[in-house]
Amino acid sequence: MGWSVVIPLQVDPGVIAQGVNYVWILVVSFLIFFMQPGFALLEAGQVRAKNVGNVLMKNMTDWALGVLVYFLVGAGVATIVGGLTSSGGFDVAAAFSYIGDSGAWIDWLFGAVFAMTAATIVSGAVAERMDFRAYIVFAATITGFIYPVVQGITWSGGLLSSGGYIGAALGVGYLDFAGATVVHMCGGVAGLVGAKMVGPRKGRFDANGNSQPIPGHSMLLAVLGTLILAFGWYGFNVGTQATVLATTESGGLEFMGAALGRVALVTTLGMGAGAVAAMIVSTSYQGKPDPLWMANGLLAGLVAVTGAVPHVTWWGGLILGALGGAIVLPAYRWTVDSLKIDDVCGVFAVHGVAGAVGTALIPVFAVSGFSGTQLVMQVVGVVVIAAWTIIASAIVFAIADAVFGLRVSEEEEEEGLDAGEHGVSVYPEFVGDAGPDGALGSPTATDGGSDVRTDGGVVKDETVEANGGDSQ
Repeated sequence: MGWSVVIPLQVDPGVIAQGVNYVWILVVSFLIFFMQPGFALLEAGQVRAKNVGNVLMKNMTDWALGVLVYFLVGAGVATIVGGLTSSGGFDVAAAFSYIGDSGAWIDWLFGAVFAMTAATIVSGAVAERMDFRAYIVFAATITGFIYPVVQGITWSGGLLSSGGYIGAALGVGYLDFAGATVVHMCGGVAGLVGAKMVGPRKGRFDANGNSQPIPGHSMLLAVLGTLILAFGWYGFNVGTQATVLATTESGGLEFMGAALGRVALVTTLGMGAGAVAAMIVSTSYQGKPDPLWMANGLLAGLVAVTGAVPHVTWWGGLILGALGGAIVLPAYRWTVDSLKIDDVCGVFAVHGVAGAVGTALIPVFAVSGFSGTQLVMQVVGVVVIAAWTIIASAIVFAIADAVFGLRVSEEEEEEGLDAGEHGVSVYPEFVGDAGPDGALGSPTATDGGSDVRTDGGVVKDETVEANGGDSQ
């Protein structure tokens, strides 16, 4: 005969809420970490087979080295910068106290997965020609200093926050809920700087300066990586709504369902709108819908709403996502055709431009109504973060160039970075028979298509039929 004993417990509701919220933060941190394989697959699919191992190596390094640097240096730097750029002041010992405080480690992990995302974005821009040692220098610096400074002037109470010098002067703080600019634009702009300084891949531009497509090797990996990123993004956005249970004035517990629901809904609508908008734009531009441009649009839509999700109406989130997806192809063409920068995975268009536009326009679609002062604050914040990232990234890349050289030799680039940098071959059965460019099967254009070119031309039998666009 079964029996049970019920023992009444007097438990502080605050303790229950804190426990549930900590478990929630841990779960979403693990979910955000799952974006790392998404980035690895997305980037691997957009490079040639002979460079896949190098992309995988960089993505693992971003995480493995990045978490060590962010733990020992980066998180403390963010706190110090927050104090330096506000009236709050700072204490160096207190800034690094989290290292020995087990009670702070959960919050540290949540911050670390955001830092790793900013670092990983850069990898896709400089793929197929950057010296691995130089990349290590930059990966360590962006997680230990460049990104933490951005975190410090925003989320850690510094310059752009309501208590920072600029925020206090304007009377409002900068809005970026989950890092559209703090994380994504920072990574996208740093990637653009790196791609410019390392130079384009061999054969990317012809003698007249016209861009030429360099096909990647796997549409499957690129799209699968995109969908994994989209899954992890729910941790990125919804997880930033870190309070699941809150205590009430009467001593009870309140489930924050409305706040969680708004963030989840706007994230989903932005994702869908970005993908559809990119499909429409790419179809009108090149005559056929392109899977990779749709994937890029999906990501750009997510980036565009990442800073806005709790602040805007549902229809505002839909519009922001659509804007992010619609602008990604024109922004990429501008990067390549006007700036002559070989951004392999289009990270500046997807993360940089979409992040800036989506964050700047938050006041236009705000639930609380339009605020001109807030709009000014948003534009100022975007400019400050972009300027810092450009200057700091250029200095670090210049130092890495002086010490190691940013670029591999022509022979290594021709052979492939897998063999030259790491002594491996990801596709040993195929690369040897694939020719000097290491391409496999049906190409996946690294600038947004398979055999359909993003400039309106179609690749057929290694020739290009011009269908209304200039040569890539």
